[in-house]
Amino acid sequence: MKIIHTLPELRTHLAQFKHPALVPTMGNLHEGHLALVRQAKPLGDVTVVSIFVNRLQFAPHEDFDTYPRTLVADCAKLESAGCDVVFAPSEKEFYPEPQTFKVFPPPELADILEGHFRPGFFTGVCTVVLKLFNAVFSEAQGSRVAVFGKKDYQQQMVIHRMVQQFALPITILTGDTLRAPDGLALSSRNGYLSAQERTEAVQLSMALKAMAASLQKGEKDIAALEARAMQTLADRGWQPDYLTVRRRHDLQAPQTGDFGGGALAVLGAARLGKTRLIDNLEV
Repeated sequence: MKIIHTLPELRTHLAQFKHPALVPTMGNLHEGHLALVRQAKPLGDVTVVSIFVNRLQFAPHEDFDTYPRTLVADCAKLESAGCDVVFAPSEKEFYPEPQTFKVFPPPELADILEGHFRPGFFTGVCTVVLKLFNAVFSEAQGSRVAVFGKKDYQQQMVIHRMVQQFALPITILTGDTLRAPDGLALSSRNGYLSAQERTEAVQLSMALKAMAASLQKGEKDIAALEARAMQTLADRGWQPDYLTVRRRHDLQAPQTGDFGGGALAVLGAARLGKTRLIDNLEV
């Protein structure tokens, strides 16, 4: 496995390959990330994992400075998962000057849910992902594949739309959310949880499962369903941002014809202590 820190070295090394497969990450890797690497491995002739904590997608009050940087441990995990290239640029390397050119996704998709509670988040995501695509795929002569996790449901949808609208010759694939035995979605931010919080954290996925079960039983009063779920977590000491039912294809509120056809998803984000967790389930 080769570890590369600069753009020129990355492009020179990848020039010998035709079909790169990319897994973008911010590091602090867990088994969910490694599953994406294994998914990507047979899809190209070189598997590239980027590790870059992207300042552009953090608001000033968020955890950019304290986000765990664990490159040595990450590289050991990636090597065991069959990764071929780790691209781990410094901030100065990847943003040598202020990134004033940015990608602004449409507000109807990017300013709802996560984008509502984290203004500018998807602009930061799209900008860094487009730049990573340019870095990794610039020398490719054949198929280009990038793999993202379904836990970040809205994010993978935004990236799909960006690739489609810019007519990028890249196939975006989505890997299923990996969960701990109790049902908690694996996340780098789970490491922030205390032992007591970790035990409690599964309640987010349980609340979403209860919402999904109600929908499957025919519940159509979405406002009441969402309010009950929010109150359930609030009563346990959480600070919920949203627990909501949305259409899978555009993340808008469901209409009458959307029920019963496998067209919906339930999504949630809530803060437990100082840690903000997200999760989702398709219904």
